[in-house]
Amino acid sequence: MRGLPRGRWPWLDVLSSRLRSPRIKPWRSSILGEDDVPPEARTDLPRPKTLPPGERVYAVGDIHGRADLCADMQALIRSHMAQTPSASVTVVWLGDYVDRGPSTREVIDLLLAFAEKRMRSVFLMGNHEEALLSFLVHPRESLHWFRLGGLETLASYGIDIKAYHLGLGPEDIRDAFFAALPDRHRGFLLSLELSHVIGDFFFCHAGVRPGIALEAQDPRDLIWIREEFHNAQEDFGKLIVHGHTPVAKPELRPNRVNVDTGAFATGRLTCAVIEGSEIGFLST
Repeated sequence: MRGLPRGRWPWLDVLSSRLRSPRIKPWRSSILGEDDVPPEARTDLPRPKTLPPGERVYAVGDIHGRADLCADMQALIRSHMAQTPSASVTVVWLGDYVDRGPSTREVIDLLLAFAEKRMRSVFLMGNHEEALLSFLVHPRESLHWFRLGGLETLASYGIDIKAYHLGLGPEDIRDAFFAALPDRHRGFLLSLELSHVIGDFFFCHAGVRPGIALEAQDPRDLIWIREEFHNAQEDFGKLIVHGHTPVAKPELRPNRVNVDTGAFATGRLTCAVIEGSEIGFLST
């Protein structure tokens, strides 16, 4: 209404004062797209989650015994690093290296070799590694691991999976598996972390339980949780980067990032590339 004499339009003054009334502030915001506080002065907007300056993180989803895809992803990461160097790089592997696919043993060899080449790596525990370790400790109570893909893992270590059906007991299979498991692989499995924090990002296998502080999370939730976490809308304080639940393409949500694209079945192993507040993806 610029240029119109206020004297000729006295109702404009009345309307203007009413629009500034606290009682209709919500209506004003939704109808006119305005607010009393300029955008630059807002204090309630969430701060973007960021990494420290000069830091880059690659976060790799569930591999599940696919040594071919693991090798491909390692090559993609090396190529990306060569094309876009960064001062500090960490590769976070989000768990579920074992089971389902035919090459668990080779996957673990690849991961250990990758870390040994001065590549800073963080290895997290998935629910499948937890099931494997449970079988080694309590074989009779942990036979559910076979249904999760444990038979394929046993086969990759040269254990005759048909023996179980020929009368060999769980303890016998456990003993044979333990004997076939290289010391380096045992050490790898026992060293897996439950979570890792870099800057404003929290890395874990499955997710976190809403309403619980990140430092107080139950270990079982970190490697097994699904719906309660996926349905949560709250800001967890840090952006959660996880796998565990397969999706057709990586999910980028305001409070979480899911990079499990079902590599075992789809052939697509996905990695999030995080730098500053930017998140991109690599995929086989």
